[in-house]
Order: sequence, then C-alpha cells, then structure tokens
Amino acid sequence: MPERCPKCGQLIELETGFWFGTGYVSYALAILLSGFNFVLFSIIFGFSWQNNSPYWFIFFNAVILILCQPPLIRWSRTAYLYLFVKYNGEAIIKK
Repeated sequence: MPERCPKCGQLIELETGFWFGTGYVSYALAILLSGFNFVLFSIIFGFSWQNNSPYWFIFFNAVILILCQPPLIRWSRTAYLYLFVKYNGEAIIKK
C-alpha cells in the first residue's frame, strides 16, 4: 500500500494503528451481507429442521463470506477513510 494517495497526495496512514477500526466496519458489512443471505436463502429454499436447511445456510453463508472477504476489507477501509478524511476535489496533483 502506498504511503500517499497517488492522485491527491493524502497521507494514507494517518496515525499508528489507524486501520484497527476497520475491523469493526468489516464486521458490520459482514453482518449486513449475512442478513441479506438469510433473507435470500429463506425466500428461495425456506427453513425447516426436517431437511437440515439451517445447517446448509450456515455452510453457504460461510463460503460466501470467505469469498467476499477481499472486497469487504477494501470497502471497510474506504468507508473508514471517508469518515475521517474530507474530500477536496481541488487538491488533485497535476502530473
């Protein structure tokens, strides 16, 4: 990861340990994705203990969360940075 943004020159690492907070944002995004998966799974397959569908949901949700982990990490870093750094369109560095 670069030390500064190549477009505007913004310092990426604002302070030591700055990115630890992205774990909370990533957790919230994972909960939202799991809720979406729950609604979608219940609409398509339904839930019943007779066919073990809750266990199938847990398995498929875990697979989807593992596959979506790289985008979730990037989105959480982006959202966390937007909380602390204001966008200034005039600060773009001309090459």
